[in-house]
Formats: sequence, structure tokens, C-alpha cells
Amino acid sequence: MKKRMALLAIAVLLLLSACGNEAIEDFSYTNQRGETVTNDSLKGEPWLAAFVFTNCDTVCPPMTFNLASIQEKLIDEGIEDYRIVAFSVDPARDTPEKMQEYLANYSVADESKWNLLTGYTQPEIAEFAKDNFQAFVKDDPSSDQVVHGTTFYLMDSNGEIAETYDGYIDVPIEAIVDDLASQLE
Repeated sequence: MKKRMALLAIAVLLLLSACGNEAIEDFSYTNQRGETVTNDSLKGEPWLAAFVFTNCDTVCPPMTFNLASIQEKLIDEGIEDYRIVAFSVDPARDTPEKMQEYLANYSVADESKWNLLTGYTQPEIAEFAKDNFQAFVKDDPSSDQVVHGTTFYLMDSNGEIAETYDGYIDVPIEAIVDDLASQLE
């Protein structure tokens, strides 16, 4: 009986924790153009969020390629009101200049829609990712790599998570475009 009650309590807590999105906490970071980007400056449009870094030798290049592919589809569909925001998980190395160079390696249809963000410490972004996206970010002291998730987050125009998707393998580009478009209705 105690076991059943404990399981029931856990189920209720999980259900309650999934109810109701909240906007992410206030932030003010620097993008690849040296501009300040805040959660308030992103309000009013949906945006795709991801966690990447320029020195990544595994998942980040395909994730960035996938974001560029999503943007191409958005343009094909005539969707103009959106942003793409990538938070660097290696901010000590990822200067605005380095992130601009990184982005130049990809066939990005409209760079003005992109914000590759830095301007915080690695522990700060790890905490920010955990608190706001329930995402894991961990510096690997035995290498120059940072361990992080591969999720894409569709943020609504209020800065709340509307949907999540795998951003690395079998990325549902059509669903992401459709979901983003529905945020504009």
C-alpha cells in the first residue's frame, strides 16, 4: 500500500510539473554581431532555441546544418516572423567574432534571423539551461568539449517553450515549420 501511495504521489508531482509553461528567466547576452539580445527583445515572435558551441566536433555541426535547413523551409513557406537563437555552452572560447566565423561555414539563407549568444560563464549557462530548458550542459574537464543535449525548443512569442524536438537525428523539419507557423496564427 505504501508503495502504491508513493508511486501515486510521484505521478501527481510529475503531472503537476508538466502543467503550465512559464517564460524563461530574463537574460541579456551578446550575439555574433556584437549586439545585445534579451528575452524581451525576442518577445512578439516565435523562436527556435538550441545549445551549441563552435569548437564542437560531434553534434553541433549537424544541429546547425539542421537549423539552416529549417530556415530554408520557413523561407519556402513565406514565413518571416521568427528568430533562431543558439546559446553557446562554451562561452569562454565563443566570442562574437568566433561565432560569426562559425555561422559563415553554413549555408544560412538569412543571417539576420540568427542570434548565436555568449557573454556569460560556463557555469551560468549550465544553470540557465537546467533551470529554463531542463537541459543538461556539462564542461568536460578531460577534453576541450562540452557535453550538452541536442534538443531544439520552439519558443512562443511570450518566451515560453511550446514544443521540443530532436535537433540531431531524424529532425522533424516539416513539423517544426508547421508548429512555428501555428504560433503566428
